[in-house]
Amino acid sequence: MRGTVGGLAASAAVVSAMAVSPAGAQDSGANYDEAKVPAYTLPDPLRFADGSPVRDASDWATKRRPELLRLFEEHVYGRRPASPSGMRFEVLESDPRALSGLAIRRQVRVLLDGTETGPSLGILLWVPVSAPRPVPAFLGLNFHGNEATHPDPGIRLSSMWMSNGPGVVDHRATDATRGTDAAAWPVERVLDRGYALATVYYGDLEPDRPDGWRSGVRARIGPGVTGRFAPDDWAAIGAWAWGLSRALDYLATDPDVDGRRVAVIGHSRLGKTALWAGAEDERFAMVVSNDSGEGGAALARRKFGERTADLTGAFPYWFCSRFRDYAGREEDLPVDQHELLALVAPRPLYVASATEDLWADPRGEFLAATAAEPVFRLLGRGGLGVAEMPVPDRPVGDRIGYHLRRGPHALTAYDWEQYLSFADRHLRAPHP
Repeated sequence: MRGTVGGLAASAAVVSAMAVSPAGAQDSGANYDEAKVPAYTLPDPLRFADGSPVRDASDWATKRRPELLRLFEEHVYGRRPASPSGMRFEVLESDPRALSGLAIRRQVRVLLDGTETGPSLGILLWVPVSAPRPVPAFLGLNFHGNEATHPDPGIRLSSMWMSNGPGVVDHRATDATRGTDAAAWPVERVLDRGYALATVYYGDLEPDRPDGWRSGVRARIGPGVTGRFAPDDWAAIGAWAWGLSRALDYLATDPDVDGRRVAVIGHSRLGKTALWAGAEDERFAMVVSNDSGEGGAALARRKFGERTADLTGAFPYWFCSRFRDYAGREEDLPVDQHELLALVAPRPLYVASATEDLWADPRGEFLAATAAEPVFRLLGRGGLGVAEMPVPDRPVGDRIGYHLRRGPHALTAYDWEQYLSFADRHLRAPHP
């Protein structure tokens, strides 16, 4: 098939809306022409590796799902360790009247091996004061430190290495970092809708650079602790996703949060991370991918926008080393990203794209969501429920949600409104 899944095609309106120069395209040689998408055949998520069919929900849960997880571990993201023994939590602060009385602001240190000198991560948690507790929550990693997500001066300043950017000096946060990413984290709006919001700086787990493992959790915990990585050992995305599970370990103990109703969310590379965390850890009650693209929600076999060679060339440390074998030969991968989305089933899943973000292949993200739908149906749930990609700014879906937002690669207030409404349907009764 050429650029289709089951005969699906984008509407003329959608094609027109996305017919713009890709914003910030990293590779001028990338394909942005649907006519040049090669013919491809997707692996069937409801067939075992030996070709036999998955017949029922039991087959999926006990055999096929573990098989797919193993394939993604071996060929894409790598194997990660279990929760470390001795892990403990330190509540560093709990302010019951933060944000002028709107929220409880809690800051927690997770001691991953139980020691003061070992690896740790810092959780910034906001809980709405007015909502009946325990409340459902959103959990996501952030790019520039917890203090960047909100200008509140009471947020502890990160001491970890980070990429230089607004307020960052010599790879360290300063007070000028405060609130620089607040547009992506509408804290007050999330609280107003009755949800807690928790975030962790991804650099607490591993700095986002080729040698980041040396000062991250991979140098201290689990596969790779010797510095000699097997082809299927975990990489940075695996480490970041593992950290999300450790943050969930804490949220499950917090009396103000319902640990059974936590949605994991991520944007861009952290959208890839959220999908992998949600696939591996079924405790996450909902999974949200915002503009995650190649290696996230977009189909690799489409060879549109960013490709495997781009990922493994620029960011080889994000994925297990075996993934590099598929640069330029995506059709040889034993999995594709619709099967990653299928691993979320039957939990609610939301995938979102942006019209100017052609590098992330919005259509490939939509088609992956449609191709995951048979697994949701097998498990007695609905999927997207539409046959054509929706026009911009028109959310669609049932148990799988999708929207194509007008604009660039970003996590915006519009995106959050859709995720909150989706969560209202699946994690709680509708808000007033």
